[in-house]
Amino acid sequence: MALETILLVSTIASVGGMVLGGIGAKQEADLTAFNIETEKRQNQVSAMQQARARRDEYDLATSSNIAAFSAAGRDITTDRSVQAFLEKQKEVAAQDIGRIATQTNVEDLRSDMMAMAARRQGRNALYASLFNAVGTVGEGLYRAEQVRTD
Repeated sequence: MALETILLVSTIASVGGMVLGGIGAKQEADLTAFNIETEKRQNQVSAMQQARARRDEYDLATSSNIAAFSAAGRDITTDRSVQAFLEKQKEVAAQDIGRIATQTNVEDLRSDMMAMAARRQGRNALYASLFNAVGTVGEGLYRAEQVRTD
């Protein structure tokens, strides 16, 4: 009878360890996903700052160019080459800001996929530990029954 009890206690301890291991793996995966999402938010803030800096740079350059053209005696309202220059600068700034937004979107998608994969990995580890635990319970009960019948 003592051997049967030892087998059952051993099985319970083994099952508990498996389940706790699965829970720990899931919690670790959830933390990894949280960290990825936090990094995503930081990247979004950084992108907004870059876009704002590019707009500020454009505004400063436009003001300087208008002042330089005016100082040179060119009428910025009627001089088509000045208007074309300013329009081209505006277009370049808009393209730069668009590239920042596109890159941020790509990084966001990558982060979302990584966080989702981390969570899936954690869930899979938890499920695997639960299935292993059920198998171990069955094995333990079978061994205890064998000891009991011997």
